[in-house]
Amino acid sequence: MILKTKTLQNTVSPQAIAGQKQEQNVAFFLRRAFKDNPEILVINDLKFTFNDETAQIDHLIIYPYGFVLVESKSIKGNVKVNKQGEWTRSFNQKWSGMPSPIKQVEQQQILLTELLTHHKGEILGKMFGIQQGIKGRCWEHLCVVSSTAVIDRKTMPKAVSEQLVKTEFLVDKLLKMMKLGNKLLRKVNVYDTRPYFNQQELDSIGNFLLSQHIDISNHINSNKQTTSSPTAEVVTPIPQPQVPNVYQEAQPIPQVKLSCKHCGESTNYIPMYGKFGYYINCNQCTKNTPMKQACPMCHSKNTKVQKRKETYTLNCQDCSYSQQII
Repeated sequence: MILKTKTLQNTVSPQAIAGQKQEQNVAFFLRRAFKDNPEILVINDLKFTFNDETAQIDHLIIYPYGFVLVESKSIKGNVKVNKQGEWTRSFNQKWSGMPSPIKQVEQQQILLTELLTHHKGEILGKMFGIQQGIKGRCWEHLCVVSSTAVIDRKTMPKAVSEQLVKTEFLVDKLLKMMKLGNKLLRKVNVYDTRPYFNQQELDSIGNFLLSQHIDISNHINSNKQTTSSPTAEVVTPIPQPQVPNVYQEAQPIPQVKLSCKHCGESTNYIPMYGKFGYYINCNQCTKNTPMKQACPMCHSKNTKVQKRKETYTLNCQDCSYSQQII
C-alpha cells in the first residue's frame, strides 16, 4: 500500500532533474508491486526531525517483520566500490569520488530507529503485559542506481554488492529480503522466529510516520502567511540599517540566495547542524554547504545563523541586517 507518493520539486540543475527522475522510477516500481498489499506499506520521500537532527529517506518500506530503507542514486556511468567501502563514479569519461550512499542510509536508519523507539508506547501494543519494541525487528537498507549504470562487482565488497541493485531488480530484491510467503502458513511456521507487527501495528506505524513528515517549502510558505495571525508566534525583528530613501527607491535590499555550492541546487536540500554550525545537505549531490554567508548589505563576514523551530535566519553583527534564509 502506498502511504505517500514522491514530492516533486521545482528543480533546475541537470543533476537535480536526473535525481528526481530516478526517485520517480523507483516509486513507480514500488507502486506497481505493492499498491494493493495492505501488509507492505511504502512511504516515498519521508522527511522528519528528531533530537534537533533531520533525515530524508527516499523510500521506506514497512512490512510485518521490519523495515527496509531505500536510497535512490542517479548513476548512469560506471560505479566502483573498493575494499574500504569508498565509492567512485564516472561521468563523461572522468572518474570522481562520491559519498557512500550506504553510509548515508545507515545514518538515516539510526535516526528513524531512535524516533520510533522514543514513541513505541504510542504506536505499539503490549504482549503479556510487556511493551513491544522496535530495535529487535529486521532492519535492512538498499541503494538503487539507474538501470543504465555499469556496476563493477569484481572488486566490490560482498556486503556492498548485496545492498546495491538496479531499479528494475529492486522489487525482486525486496521480496527476497522480506521473506513473507503465504500469510496463513506464516502463522504455523515454527521455524520463523522473527517478531512481527500485526496489521493494526503496521497501520499505527505508518500513520505515525506520516504525522512526522515535514515539507520544508510548505513550512516556509505557511510561516510567511501566518506571521500576521493573532495566534502566530511573534518574532521581534532585528533593526534594519538606516538607508537613505533615495537608495531604497533606486535599489532593492539585497537578498541571500541559499543554494548548494557544488551543484547549484536551490530547493532540494535538508538543513542540518554539525561541528562547524548550520549547513544544508544537498539531496542531489549529497554534499554540504554552510548556511553562514557574508552579509549582502555591508559584505561583512561577521555573521551568524540562528534557528527558531524550522526557521533559519542570517544576522549580520556589524550592520544588524537580518534575513530568513530557510
